[in-house]
Amino acid sequence: MKKHIVVLTGAGISAESGIKTFRDADGLWEGHDVMEVATPEGFKANPALVLDFYNQRRRQLLEVAPNTAHYDLAKLESNFKVTIITQNVDDLHERAGSSNVIHLHGELLKVRSTFDETDIQERQTDIVLGDTCKKGSQLRPHIVWFGEDVPMIEKAVSICETADILIIIGTSMQVYPAASLMHYVPENTATYFIDPKPNIDSKKNLTVIAEPATVGVSKILDILNK
Repeated sequence: MKKHIVVLTGAGISAESGIKTFRDADGLWEGHDVMEVATPEGFKANPALVLDFYNQRRRQLLEVAPNTAHYDLAKLESNFKVTIITQNVDDLHERAGSSNVIHLHGELLKVRSTFDETDIQERQTDIVLGDTCKKGSQLRPHIVWFGEDVPMIEKAVSICETADILIIIGTSMQVYPAASLMHYVPENTATYFIDPKPNIDSKKNLTVIAEPATVGVSKILDILNK
């Protein structure tokens, strides 16, 4: 039976493809306060602004491509069972060939009904006011906003509990509930943390690789394929 690698990824892996990390050093997202563009209250107050914000993110996503870190993770499937749990809302893991990706915070290339959150549709074009689901309710980005439940977190926890190897890439591990996932892997699970500026609690069997994702994942391939 193949060993199970669980990979937790954050904004750092997509940044090398040219996708901006949403939140700048001053806490603003592309010049907007988080409460304006990433909360249910912000959407209720100014839906046109919120839709435009994500329309811009979606357009940018369609202009970039996976980087070598994404492709290297896909290569791991040749010798391992691999599950990627990502905080990212892009589809770069899928485009690179990874076959088992869990999106904790939603997906930019999907929309959903404001009436029925299970009514989810693929979407690569802009969403505007007046775009509705079959029942006539406004469509919104399929994104988990601040203050909303993270519906995939329980599935992610159960996956982490089966990990033989844990790889963490490009995430500060400071945003909950995603940050808690590393604590659900079995004790003594071999763990690799890839980030140019690593900030992680020390744990048993932890290997820190203080490199960008493209460099760090290449090193992981060398280690695991030996």
